[in-house]
Amino acid sequence: MAGLPLLRALRGLHPRALTTTAVRSPRWDPPLPSRPPCASSCPVRFLRMSPASCAGHNKWSKVKHIKGPKDEARGRMFMKFGMMIRIAVKEGGSNPDLNVNLAHILEQCRSKNMPKASIDAAVKSAEKAKPALQHMLEARGPGGCVLLIEVLTDNHSRTHQEIKRLLNKNGGTLSDGGRHNFNRSGVVVLPGHNISSEKALELAIESGAADVQETEDEDEKPLLKFICDVADLNKVRVALERQELPVTSSGLEFVPRNYSSLDEEQLEAASALIEALNDCPDVVRVWDNIQADS
Repeated sequence: MAGLPLLRALRGLHPRALTTTAVRSPRWDPPLPSRPPCASSCPVRFLRMSPASCAGHNKWSKVKHIKGPKDEARGRMFMKFGMMIRIAVKEGGSNPDLNVNLAHILEQCRSKNMPKASIDAAVKSAEKAKPALQHMLEARGPGGCVLLIEVLTDNHSRTHQEIKRLLNKNGGTLSDGGRHNFNRSGVVVLPGHNISSEKALELAIESGAADVQETEDEDEKPLLKFICDVADLNKVRVALERQELPVTSSGLEFVPRNYSSLDEEQLEAASALIEALNDCPDVVRVWDNIQADS
């Protein structure tokens, strides 16, 4: 993504803050260590930007987005936002000024043009909702890809059986250990047009992000995702906004530590599986570690 001379120049500008790892290959992404081996004695930070795997990830982003009538997809998206609001309210209350996670989710709702009346109704409904349990189910999909399935249900046994049925029907299976393939991280999203790879890397260094990734939205418009520790989310966002950059959204996501590379047939099968899971009323979100073969 960035040439070696550039990395050396950047390292010279930030001698105590930057340690750069090698660019990842398109077939395998080594896990990002939670803290460097010398963290106790020297304040270093690992920064990665990997164009090779991004190409496959962009292709996957085009495959996995919801197919079918836009109105139906829009309604389902708003329903999922309502579930996310319910979880956030349960965890931290209904005041977004005091609940950072809720504030980020409401921002995402607005960025997707969810009507204000619907947002307000979802928050009020969450305050009065009957108790429900939040679970994270781990699964394997086509080609050995790893899935995290976030659910919100008042009947865990029923939901577990339905998820198991959908997986078995679409080439997947429940599998323990998938959670270890992901890091829960803060993610700040910016439009990617008119920002070069070198500039993106420079912005990541200056803002304190640990990684920056290129991807696309459902309309195939370029996006940049600045990934950071959960505790640094607001700091990174503020730093980017000070550069007068339009932040699309920010929040908490499960970011893959390494990726599963799938061929075209496996991508189609994975897309069908994830769509079937998202159709389940108890499923909030499905996280995956998929990238397409380059």
